[in-house]
This record gives sequence, C-alpha cells and structure tokens, in this order.
Amino acid sequence: MESPVQAGTEKYRKFLIDNVFHSETEGDIHYNVYIPKSYDGSKPYALYFTLPGYEGLYFQGVASNLYAEEFGFEAQKYNKKMIIVAPQLSDWGETSADQTIALLEYFLEQYNIDKTKVYANGYSGGGETMSIVMGKRPELFTAYLHCSSQWDGDLKVLAESRTPVYLAVGQDDEYYGSEPTQEAYDTLHELYVQQGLSEKKIEKLLVLDIKDDRYFTERGMSNQHGGGGLFALDEKIMGWLFGQ
Repeated sequence: MESPVQAGTEKYRKFLIDNVFHSETEGDIHYNVYIPKSYDGSKPYALYFTLPGYEGLYFQGVASNLYAEEFGFEAQKYNKKMIIVAPQLSDWGETSADQTIALLEYFLEQYNIDKTKVYANGYSGGGETMSIVMGKRPELFTAYLHCSSQWDGDLKVLAESRTPVYLAVGQDDEYYGSEPTQEAYDTLHELYVQQGLSEKKIEKLLVLDIKDDRYFTERGMSNQHGGGGLFALDEKIMGWLFGQ
C-alpha cells in the first residue's frame, strides 16, 4: 500500500522539513517533524504539536515556522523521548483545525505514542486554530498551551473533557489585547464551577497568565505580541505543559 506521506528531503536543526500528508478527507497537509534518533517504535514516545503564528504558515515559505519560533526546539529540553510536529497550514480557521486533527490522528495511528503525553501549543493565529481543535477533539490531548491569541473554539466541549489549558498573553498585546484571553478564562472557569469543581481542582485544569510590560522589556522585547515567542523560553510556562 502506498504511503500517504511524501517525506521531505532536507533538514533544519534536526527537523525533517516539508513533509506532506495526503489526507483523503482534508487534502494535502504540510508539516515539519523532529523524530529522536532513539525512536525505533519499540517504546511509546510523547507527541507534541506546535502551531505557529501568521509568519509561519506554509505560503510564507518552507520551514518559516521553525525559523520564526523556538517552541519546537525548546520542547526537546523537557522530554528526550518526544516526537515533535510543526504543521504549516494555510489559515487559522476551521480548515486548518480539521487538518491538524487529521495529521494528529495519523501520528497516533502510525507511531507508538504514549497517549497520556500528547501536548500542543498555539501561538497567535496558531492559537486560534488550536482553540478550534480543542473545541472539537480536546480528548486527544493531555494539555494545551495557548499563547498571545484569542479563543475561537467551543469552550463547552473543552470543559466536558477537562483537558488542562494554560492561557498566556501580554497585558497590552498589540494584536489581540488581553481581554479575549481573560474572557475565555472567565467563561471556562464558570463552566467548571457549574460542574461542581472546587477552586483547587479548577486551578489544576486552568491557568491564566497575563504578563505586564516589564516581563517583555526585561527580556529585550519592545512589543508584547511578538514577545509571545518568549513563552517558549519560559521554564515555568513550558514546564507546566510538559509536566501534565
């Protein structure tokens, strides 16, 4: 049987770039992937999906997401037995959300994955996409990190799954502001209250982290939206994700 994947031929910082998954239902899905040399299929590995902002979409150029963001590289420091997938999609809406789900399902089927260790992050437009994914199939994930974005997905579906979510944004994010993130937190928090969860339990499922201007300026960033890329370097934030 012919493989549904057209593998790339070049590498960038240990990622095999410009692979294409030919999905029967969602069309061609471009992605870059890091598979540790130690992976041979005999033991289950963790899986991490990282979705980029607008600058990393496929029409911006092959591997532009890897050139622009550090999430996929920093993640390697937290788990040496983890496959990392960096999709390059075409938009930040329903089409890309469905393609993300299709690609994730492919990896879950074709690789020996520890399904208790399936992580994701979405930055900016990628956060919009991943929020839609989390409103469709949150049960596929162990935890999700939402960076410098807004929430477009169905929070009721997410609340039913109780998948842990960390919401990080600059207080005065130049693109989104922090209000949409605050609103998503408040809505999800109320849904958990309605489920009868204690505040202690909610705190384990839901984290709101709004960074003030000082957080960015101390790290050499003059703007807060672009500064969301700094979250990849923040051990507290990334440690939370991979500690779930």
